[in-house]
Amino acid sequence: MPKPKDFMFMQTGVPHHERIKTIMKAHPEIRKLIGRNPNSFLYIAGLVAVQIILAFLLRNQSLWLLLVVAYFIGAFINHGLFVLIHDASHDLIFKRRIWNTLCLVLADLANVVPSSITFRRYHVKHHSHQGVYEMDADLPNRWEARIFGSTAIGKAVWMFLFPVFQSLRPPRLKDIKFTSAWTWVNIAVVFSFNAVIFMFWSPSALLYLFASLVFSVGLHPLGARWIQEHYIINYPQETYSYYGFLNKLAFNVGYHNEHHDFPTVPWNRLPDVKKAAPEFYDNLVYHKSLTKLLFKWIFDPELCLFSRIERPNPSKVKPKTQPITAVAQQN
Repeated sequence: MPKPKDFMFMQTGVPHHERIKTIMKAHPEIRKLIGRNPNSFLYIAGLVAVQIILAFLLRNQSLWLLLVVAYFIGAFINHGLFVLIHDASHDLIFKRRIWNTLCLVLADLANVVPSSITFRRYHVKHHSHQGVYEMDADLPNRWEARIFGSTAIGKAVWMFLFPVFQSLRPPRLKDIKFTSAWTWVNIAVVFSFNAVIFMFWSPSALLYLFASLVFSVGLHPLGARWIQEHYIINYPQETYSYYGFLNKLAFNVGYHNEHHDFPTVPWNRLPDVKKAAPEFYDNLVYHKSLTKLLFKWIFDPELCLFSRIERPNPSKVKPKTQPITAVAQQN
């Protein structure tokens, strides 16, 4: 597939909206998997506690040790928290939204940068308007894609700075209110927590948490998740799952087709969706290794930030749905 010079434009609607109807008709038993997982709160509390303990233990350690622990341990903890933030954003932990919101704020304590409340506001639009440039914050800015191009160095730098560029996308989404009262609560709580760590422990403790955040979503095999989910390796399929061992450490976040088809199914039941409807998932392209994908993304000149599907804004053009067809392929 030649390197794209702009996003791949598609007139059809979000494929998952049509797929869910077809799958539910063939497998109505999947409805039993819909629900919530309150145990996710315990995982959030436990992972935040572990990160705080590690930050305390590393408060007076050397920079190299701090970075090594952040890369091989902290990144996995922070990434796990991001996945649980994702579930809380879909209200998949508790029935009442306020308790899910409190889970978002709690999980953000280990992330240094307050982002969970903002993430929920934009992630909902990602599901309903996938690929719509004016409404999907998961789609890169065009200037972002042009700056980094398809060179290995450019794509590696982009991955390392991924949190920065993710935060620069919301201004283009004009139809979404950027802040709410909970946004300011999120900011106040996280920054206050950061100040306590900085003043009573050390800057190194805070640096450990920040390094864990950067590695968890950046230039790390875990960061390849952002490439795995929607970057095109087999047109016209636009959503890809990952079925490797890291799902054990990442709360099944790799089951991305399953999640987009059934966003009301919590993380612990996503593998059951695939088991219940194998004929809908086994014929789709998927990834087996995030490490392999990371290197493919960096060194394959045919892949770049424009390797994404864009579709028209439904407020301007009424979309039509069209199911995905793809030849089974393992990567």
